[in-house]
Amino acid sequence: MDNVDLQVLRQVAQWLDDEKRGVVLGTITRTWGSAPRPVGSLVAVRDDGQIAGSVSGGCIEDDLVAKLREGALRLSKPELIRYGVGAEEATRFGLPCGGTLELVLEPLGPASQVQALLAKLAAGARVRRVLDMHSGAVSLHAPEAGADVVQLSATTLITHHGPQWRLLVIGAGQLTQYLANFALALDYQVLVCDPRDEYQPEIPGARITREMPDDCVLAFAPDGHSAIVALTHDPKLDDLALMEALKSPAFYVGAIGSRLNQAKRRARLAEHFGLSEAELARLHGPVGLHIGARTPPEIALSILAHMTAERYGVTLSSSSAGSGAEAGCSL
Repeated sequence: MDNVDLQVLRQVAQWLDDEKRGVVLGTITRTWGSAPRPVGSLVAVRDDGQIAGSVSGGCIEDDLVAKLREGALRLSKPELIRYGVGAEEATRFGLPCGGTLELVLEPLGPASQVQALLAKLAAGARVRRVLDMHSGAVSLHAPEAGADVVQLSATTLITHHGPQWRLLVIGAGQLTQYLANFALALDYQVLVCDPRDEYQPEIPGARITREMPDDCVLAFAPDGHSAIVALTHDPKLDDLALMEALKSPAFYVGAIGSRLNQAKRRARLAEHFGLSEAELARLHGPVGLHIGARTPPEIALSILAHMTAERYGVTLSSSSAGSGAEAGCSL
């Protein structure tokens, strides 16, 4: 879930607990064609017409307020509605021609467990929320592996909340501080690993560990929503992390260093750790996109830009020219 939807839940909790207002929560469950917000996005409507969040350019929100004033949102249980079935209606609701958006509207109450969900999210947990479409009761669970999508059936709506993407950074130098802060702004859960006593970083929102890098990668248990970036400049530490990272399903594995040193690194990983050509081909090194970066924040930006491209399946190779990280590093 992104920060916009987290803010919706926080506003909803205030409306329910502090102001004792009636609230209906809308969740996008399906879209056809282009849509202004992705599946899983939230909008909340208070009983006096106040809105939090969005699911369109404003037209659907306006329609929800109109329904509320007409009494159509006095719901006793969750209800499924659809907008934009035809071109005329799609245009009216700010959707691309022919686009369609489906919402579950859920009247909130004590059984909705909004505060319990927020407490788990504040602790950094990822949560699977199961809504009973008949009773409106909600139960909260640990996420199931590989099941991050919104699932709607005749009986339940399942949504996932909390940090979906994770970043493990090896090394706690100045570049790491910028990379971690940028990643946190993009809703990554960030873990920084550095066993060296000389580095004592303070990065609010990130977790710090003193484990050895290979042990840290194994404990991190990378999955397809994980990125691992090695930034120590020390082959003894970076190579230990990469040895395990390149065998994992992580969607992005990168290491700082010049093109010459990347070639030496690949040779070491093949000779001493037995990594295959296919595993070595997954290494983004020099790490980051070639944007002419020189300073630590610019290099961090180049790395996050490359990670973002990989997340969305956009192929932008850092090896076609000098990468941002290489430009600022001769090691």
